[in-house]
Amino acid sequence: MSVATPLVLSLGNRFARELPEMAVAWRATEAPDPRLIVLNEPLAAELGLDAASLRSPEGERLLVGNLVPDGATPVAQAYAGHQFGGYAPRLGDGRALLLGEVEAEGRVRDLHLKGSGRTPFARGGDGLAALGPMLREYVVSEAMHALGIPTTRSLAVVATGRDVRRETVLPGAVLTRVASSHLRVGSFQYARATGDVALLRRLADHAISRHHPGAADAADPYRALFEAVVAAQASLVARWMLVGFVHGVMNTDNMTISGETIDYGPCAFMEAFDPATVYSSIDEGGRYAYGMQPVAAEWNLARLAEALLPLLHDEQDQAVAIAVESLGTFKRRYSAAWTAGMSAKLGLPGGLDEAVASPLVDELLTLLESSRVDHTSFFRDLGAAARGDVERVRGLFLDLATFDDWLERWRACGPDAESMDRVNPVYVPRNHLVEEALAAATAGDLTPLDGLLDAVAHPFTERPGLERYAAPAPESFGAYRTYCGT
Repeated sequence: MSVATPLVLSLGNRFARELPEMAVAWRATEAPDPRLIVLNEPLAAELGLDAASLRSPEGERLLVGNLVPDGATPVAQAYAGHQFGGYAPRLGDGRALLLGEVEAEGRVRDLHLKGSGRTPFARGGDGLAALGPMLREYVVSEAMHALGIPTTRSLAVVATGRDVRRETVLPGAVLTRVASSHLRVGSFQYARATGDVALLRRLADHAISRHHPGAADAADPYRALFEAVVAAQASLVARWMLVGFVHGVMNTDNMTISGETIDYGPCAFMEAFDPATVYSSIDEGGRYAYGMQPVAAEWNLARLAEALLPLLHDEQDQAVAIAVESLGTFKRRYSAAWTAGMSAKLGLPGGLDEAVASPLVDELLTLLESSRVDHTSFFRDLGAAARGDVERVRGLFLDLATFDDWLERWRACGPDAESMDRVNPVYVPRNHLVEEALAAATAGDLTPLDGLLDAVAHPFTERPGLERYAAPAPESFGAYRTYCGT
C-alpha cells in the first residue's frame, strides 16, 4: 500500500503577472464532499506530482480548487470569441480557473479547473459541470493523446458532492485539465477589442515566448507568430480528419495558439463515413460538420489575422495584404498534411505518382460515403487486405464490383500493411461505449469507464477480448446526438 507524501506543489503565475488586464483573481466554489473519480497517474508523474498525495483528502481539495498552494494565484482568464459566427466581445472562463503553471521535464504547462463555479464571466450560468461531460472530456482527450494528436490532457475528475441542474438533476464534478497554455484566438480578439495595442503586443510576445520561440528571431516576429499558428492548426485539423474526429464546436475561443485540441464538449468520432456528419445538438446548420472543419479552421485563423493587424504593419492596407498572404498558406499546409496522412493510412509507398495516388483517394472517399462504411473499421480492415485477407473489407461495401476494381488497383501499388497498422487505430472512443461508460459512472459504476480507458490508451494494438471496443454501434443505438454540458 502506497503512503501519501505531503502535498507540495509550486505553481507559477506568469499569465497573471504578464497580462493582468486579462486575468481576474478568483477562488473556486466550495465543494461540500469532494471524491476522486479518476486520476491520470502517468500524467501526474510527468508533472512531478505524487499520485498517492492527489488521492488524499488534501489532494481532492486541491483538484477542486478549494486548497490553493502557497504562492498560487488562481485566475479566470478573459477572452472574446465568435460562437457559431456571432461575435461575443466578453466571454472568458465562466466556469473555469487557471490555478497556475507547472514546470516539469523542461516544459511549462497550465493546471486548469473546469466546473469549479461561477466567475465574473459566467454570463448567467451556474459555473458548475456535471460528472458525465467531465468524464467525456477525460476519455476523449486521453484517447486523442494516445492517437498522437496534439491535445489538452486530463489529470483528474473529482465529484463535488453537489448536484447540478440541467435537463435533470445530475452529480457535479470538476475536471483538472493540463495544457501547454489556454491562449486562444479569442484571447487575441479580446486584446484587440480593448484598443490597447500595447496589451496586444504583450500578449503576442507572451505567445511567442511560450509556444513559438522561433518567431522571436524572424524579421517580422508577429507575422511569424501568425504563420506558426496557421501551420499548427493546419496540421491539427488534418489529424482530426484522418481519424474521423468531429470537434462539434469550433468557435474562435476553442482554437488554441499552441495547436492543441481544446474543449471536448459535443465531440464524437464519426462512424459511417459522411462529410456532412454532425453530432452536436446545437450545430443546427452544420457549420462544424466533419467535412467543414478545415473551412472553419481557416475562418477562425482569419479572425486571428484581423486581431493581429496593428502588429503586422502600421499601414492598414499593408497589414491586410500581409495577413491575406500568410493566411493563404493554410490550404497548402492542410492539403499537404492530409494527403501525407491519407497515403500513410493506405500504406502507399513514398514517391508514388500523384496521378495514381490522387484518384485512389478520391474514389475511395466516394465509395465509403455511398456505402456508409464505418471509418475506423475500414482502414484497420484494409491492413488485413494488404496481407491478402480481403473478405473482411469487401463485406463493408454495397457496390462490390466498383470496390473490387479499386482494391485491385490499390493492391497493385504494394501497400505496406505494417505501416498501416501503426497509423490506423483499432480502438477509438466509440460513441455508444462512451455513453454506456458515462451513464454507468453517473450511477456509481466505474467498471465500463475503466474498460474503455484501457482500450483507447493503446489504440493501435489489437488485443483479444476487446472486440466490442472495435465494433461499430449496433443499429439499436440509433442516431447519435451530443450536448455541450453547460
